[in-house]
Amino acid sequence: MTGLRERKKQQTYDALSQAAIELFLEHGFDQVAVADIAAAADVSKPTLFKYFPTKEDLVMHRIADHRQEAARIVAAASGPPVRALREHFLAGLADREPTTGLNDRPQVLAYYRLVFTTPALATRLRQFMDADERALAGVLGDVLGVDLEAELLAAEVLSAQRILAYRNWLTISGGQSATARYPAAVAEAETAFARLG
Repeated sequence: MTGLRERKKQQTYDALSQAAIELFLEHGFDQVAVADIAAAADVSKPTLFKYFPTKEDLVMHRIADHRQEAARIVAAASGPPVRALREHFLAGLADREPTTGLNDRPQVLAYYRLVFTTPALATRLRQFMDADERALAGVLGDVLGVDLEAELLAAEVLSAQRILAYRNWLTISGGQSATARYPAAVAEAETAFARLG
């Protein structure tokens, strides 16, 4: 069980990130200064930087718990890696997990629009994905025993998931509900994972 100190620290992380994202959505990422965020959160700039070294980190905090998720899934799986990742992605679609793109809550759509349309955030997201790919390749290398195959499979799986999620997000951003998009999202996921073996 998490202690009081850790819970308070997590609450501070969440509150700072939330204040920053609200400002970014209202005014634009580049138009908001760190001092504005600190003032909105009622903390000093040094305190803010203690929790988040950069402005980008304030936004990416929201998806930080998904970092290296694919590697964790494969490491914990008892069966074939691709099957475990497929099952996880399909479960995410069913649960309307935001990282699958199949979530039509306005706050989620606005968050991803901010990330995808802000160059500094899109770059940071790419860095997250590259780190995820290396982590997955490392775990797959342990499972498959061949580094090149592991690296190629990691790149293929994570690229497929990224494309699927982005297609879902684009469709929903265009006005379709997550419920209406769900059958096509599942069909596209099944097609993509079938190609991966």
